Amino acid sequence: MTTNAIAATGNVELIWLAVAIPLVSAGILLLAGKGANRWGHWLGILASLGSLVIGVMAALDLLGQDSSNRIQEHILYEWIPGGDLDVALGFRVDPLSITFVLLVTFVGTLIHIYSVAYMEKDRDRRRFFAYLNLFVASMLLLVLGNSYLVLFVGWEGVGLASYLLIGFWNQVPEYATAGKKAFVMNRVGDMGMLLAMMTMFASFGTVSFDGVAGAAGGASEGVLTAIGIFLLVAACGKSAQFPLQAWLGDAMAGPTPVSALIHAATMVTAGVYLMVRSGFIFEGAPTAQLLVAIIGTITLIFGAIVGSAKDDMKKVLAASTMSQIGYMMLAAGLGPIGAAFAIFHLVTHGFFKAGMFLGAGSVMHAMNDEVDMRGFGGLWKHMKVTWVTFGLGYLAIIGFPFLSGFYSKDYIIEAAFVGEGWQPWVFGTATLLVAGLTAFYMSRLFFMVFHGKPRWSSEGPNAKHPHESPALMTIPMIILAIGSVGLGWFLDAGDRFVTFLEPVTGAVEHLEPVIPVPVIIGLTLTLVAIGVAVAYVMYVRNDVPAKAPAANVLVNAARNDLHQDAINENLFMRPGQWLTRGVDGTDRGLIDGLVMAVARSFGSVGRSIGKIQNGYARSYAGVMTLGIVVVVILALAARI
Repeated sequence: MTTNAIAATGNVELIWLAVAIPLVSAGILLLAGKGANRWGHWLGILASLGSLVIGVMAALDLLGQDSSNRIQEHILYEWIPGGDLDVALGFRVDPLSITFVLLVTFVGTLIHIYSVAYMEKDRDRRRFFAYLNLFVASMLLLVLGNSYLVLFVGWEGVGLASYLLIGFWNQVPEYATAGKKAFVMNRVGDMGMLLAMMTMFASFGTVSFDGVAGAAGGASEGVLTAIGIFLLVAACGKSAQFPLQAWLGDAMAGPTPVSALIHAATMVTAGVYLMVRSGFIFEGAPTAQLLVAIIGTITLIFGAIVGSAKDDMKKVLAASTMSQIGYMMLAAGLGPIGAAFAIFHLVTHGFFKAGMFLGAGSVMHAMNDEVDMRGFGGLWKHMKVTWVTFGLGYLAIIGFPFLSGFYSKDYIIEAAFVGEGWQPWVFGTATLLVAGLTAFYMSRLFFMVFHGKPRWSSEGPNAKHPHESPALMTIPMIILAIGSVGLGWFLDAGDRFVTFLEPVTGAVEHLEPVIPVPVIIGLTLTLVAIGVAVAYVMYVRNDVPAKAPAANVLVNAARNDLHQDAINENLFMRPGQWLTRGVDGTDRGLIDGLVMAVARSFGSVGRSIGKIQNGYARSYAGVMTLGIVVVVILALAARI
């Protein structure tokens, strides 16, 4: 798990091109101006495809090596040489990073292709593709960096790109605000990352992965716990985990392909990557590791509850992402037994979540950008490709037997039931119950959109004429649906993927859960079936009202994100405002007041003295006489 990297060989040495190509493309598209409007989107696709080709070549080289030689580094140049801090700009290619490279570039390229048609009528399509390329380049730098500092550069690049993309339609004030909200909340996470790096440097004198991993074995538990908690704060901000998850729902303001990219392959997966990459820290910090599992558990429940009450199709998917990332964080907090399953679920989730987001975009394309599911119903007859591809993604995420999610999520549930004391019962029960909730809210979404009675009108001013999307949109959805069906089985066969990750995550021990595995599988499938059945009765058998009916306190809270915004405002924003107003008042009233009083007194004295300079000889004579009198009095006083 702490194996040092060896020098890169063969095609692995070219991995830096995977970052450079989309980065250069983004620069060209931003600088070329309107002259690139006709071909800019094709350049964006070629850049993403080029990174995919580089990634595949490096992956094939890596697979040709023994597992002991599958951690390789390529140093591009010495970035910060000499002194106490010596950092090289290097790229680390190992089973973990190359998995992310393939996921980001493959899914990212499909999203680029989809965007050609989706953004066809947008006058700023070229700029949109520039930002997409910047997003891909930043995410690749994040996962390929060989130190926390290089990772941090990509980390910030992803934050910048997400701000630009979420607020892409910033002529709408609410959308611009959503971009700023994501940016600000991610800065809170960034503070955690900076504090973690400062503590590493102060304790170990290095921020490289090999250096920190080597020193962590001899470090105190207190130091490792502090670093682990700081890293967890960073992951919470980037991956929208409790309590820093409030920005994710608002991020739906961006164009739908952005949502697919952020939720499936880039931004929100970065926190899970950071936790698994830093496994050597959490190995020696059980308290921090337990906190990771607890935060993951809270978030997976939080996301599932919110997703069960939302009527905005994209916000249901956003809450679902939050919950599924919670599964991954919980698994990462279980140590080697869960880390590999966390990445397994991250990969399969990337396919079916991207497919469903693109499907949601297809529905919006057909329904005049409508997102309220209460205005849909019966769309399956009009959009059969979207219905089938979305349906396969839906079945995969609820864990339908032998589809991708069935393998990856069920492994996490089983791993959560492993351990001693209260932990397996709390973590395992939570994962089990949320599996049922996931089936409910995803079935609710699927049935409200595609089944039941149509609730839209084909006549009048708000008439809608649903139709299937063009091939540039449906082909990426079909490819992702194929992955939603078969990728889990392919990666699971013979423990293929888990074994591949072993050089980074460590060997997975097949420990016995506190409940037999067949019982866990049976309970999971039973809860999933109950969730689907309840949703079917509520949203297919019964009529769906056009407006959300009055509800109890819990449902209202879920509709309002469990009042997370209000809590943040009252706990952090308003005290912050009071503090700044107090500081401002003290500055203006006390400090500035004293300074201004002194200045005014000198001004008054100056003006009084200035009046003497009036140009009248009699005044000067009088002053001279007065001066002489004063001097004489002082002289006489001195003699006495």
